[in-house]
Amino acid sequence: MKILKSFLQERIKALVLFFAFFGIMLFVFFLYSSRLDMVVYAFLLCAAFGVSVETIAFFKYVRKYRDLEYAKRKIKYDYEGIPKAEGAVEKMYQDMVIHLCEEKRQMESCIQIEKKEMEEYYMLWAHQIKTPIAAMNILLQSGELNPRELSAELFKIEQYVEMVLGYLRTEQMTSDLTLKKYDLFNMIRQAIRKYSRLFILQKIKLNLEEMDYQVITDEKWLLFAIEQILSNALKYTKEGSISIYMSKERKDTLVIEDTGIGISPEDLPRVVEKGFTGYNGRDHKKSTGLGLYLSKEILGKLNHQLKLESKVGVGTKVYIYLGRPE
Repeated sequence: MKILKSFLQERIKALVLFFAFFGIMLFVFFLYSSRLDMVVYAFLLCAAFGVSVETIAFFKYVRKYRDLEYAKRKIKYDYEGIPKAEGAVEKMYQDMVIHLCEEKRQMESCIQIEKKEMEEYYMLWAHQIKTPIAAMNILLQSGELNPRELSAELFKIEQYVEMVLGYLRTEQMTSDLTLKKYDLFNMIRQAIRKYSRLFILQKIKLNLEEMDYQVITDEKWLLFAIEQILSNALKYTKEGSISIYMSKERKDTLVIEDTGIGISPEDLPRVVEKGFTGYNGRDHKKSTGLGLYLSKEILGKLNHQLKLESKVGVGTKVYIYLGRPE
């Protein structure tokens, strides 16, 4: 009954036209004083032909309606069951449906990949943050409280929390940008002040050159990127120094150079990829594989550039190009 009602609603225009034409024909026959039996005969012939055509159309309609109902239940997984389109307009509608299904599949695939990456990162992050927490527990249980060591472990926890917050905010950072002219030297001193405890605890020498450079950027996000690079340098520098200066060869380029363990040539092109830890991360069990990735993403959105040079056993140079086209 539902299908019949739907069919009649769609064919109402054809029925109205049929009766309209019959009314015109009746009027013409009346003008020419034609016999009534001729009018009735013509009407019955037309009606019989019309009913035959509409009956065939109704059975086709029922079959198509059921096919569409089946396709509707199945379309979540597959759109192949959609019946063949009849007419250009219906074909356009079907093409739109297929296009939306394909986009939905792609979005679901991207969401699944992002979900898996996030789960993997948080699992690694949870294991990493356990290390300073365990170290603090050992220091507390030993009874020999060393404020400097406790402070250093607490600082590491704070850094891991800041990193995960930065990871979550990076996707929407373009709506949180305030581009102004800032003093680069002042920003670098803020980052160094933050990591001063680790410099002292690890006995790493700092070589900081004076610089008179104004950069057009977002202070919060550029500072975050510099902090991640500085944190990485401290993490992999056991002894020696970290130098921060403006490049003499590359104009508008900040250099952060360390004398750490370096990066192997095969890992160097991939260290800025999300979650990639490389040999250093696997060997030293310290890396989440996110610091340099976040730095590159942030610097890219600020229209800055990041480049690395490194030699195993010698150290690493990180170049940050801060210039902009006029």
